[in-house]
Amino acid sequence: MEKFVLRLLIITSACSLSQKHVIVNQKHIWYNAKIHCREKYTDLSPITSEVEERVFKESVGEDQSGWIGLYWDPKNRNWTWSGGDNVTYQNWVNGPPVVTSNARWASNGWHVEDGESKHKFFCLNLIVVQEEKTWEEALEHCRESHSDLTSLLSKTENLLAQTEIQPTNVTERVWIGLRFLEDNWLWVNGDPLEYKAWPREGDQDHQCPMWRRCGALTKDGVWENIDCQEKLHFFCV
Repeated sequence: MEKFVLRLLIITSACSLSQKHVIVNQKHIWYNAKIHCREKYTDLSPITSEVEERVFKESVGEDQSGWIGLYWDPKNRNWTWSGGDNVTYQNWVNGPPVVTSNARWASNGWHVEDGESKHKFFCLNLIVVQEEKTWEEALEHCRESHSDLTSLLSKTENLLAQTEIQPTNVTERVWIGLRFLEDNWLWVNGDPLEYKAWPREGDQDHQCPMWRRCGALTKDGVWENIDCQEKLHFFCV
């Protein structure tokens, strides 16, 4: 019965439009766009892999353009994501620039821009719900009030989510959209599970869990598999 219900929930999720990334239709310089995203949402949007780029396009559509969270770090002389990791995946229109300021996303790729120019911008929208619920209650709440329990598709998204749950009034672990079903971990919104943040040492029960079949993010930034009936705060998008 549980597997049947979860399959139905996954199919239902696939029909909804993800709101993981939002476009802000105000024009700001890159730095002010970052401040706006951090005040109102989570941060400027990261796009660190082909998977994230696909999810991003599904959220914002093809006919948009604006700042993303990519900037040139002159101290370390490399491209870096705001609040996250260094760049590995790249989708520059005219090849990777050597030294510049910031990046603007468009449907045909990333464009080099002076950070003082003004553009619309994209924000990552991870919502911490400070209500203690079981995993399935959290899933129901997210799908009724938002879009879904969140996936975390990269180290950068994981770092940004970790930052969001540091306040002491947030539970030590927070539900995310991870569920063990039919001998595999999956994201219930249908996103591919490529990036993983399981602990490398200690308890490895997540490899073949008998009872602890729901996933949570800890304040240390690692994933834990725990009893789905525990009541925790949770991440919606």
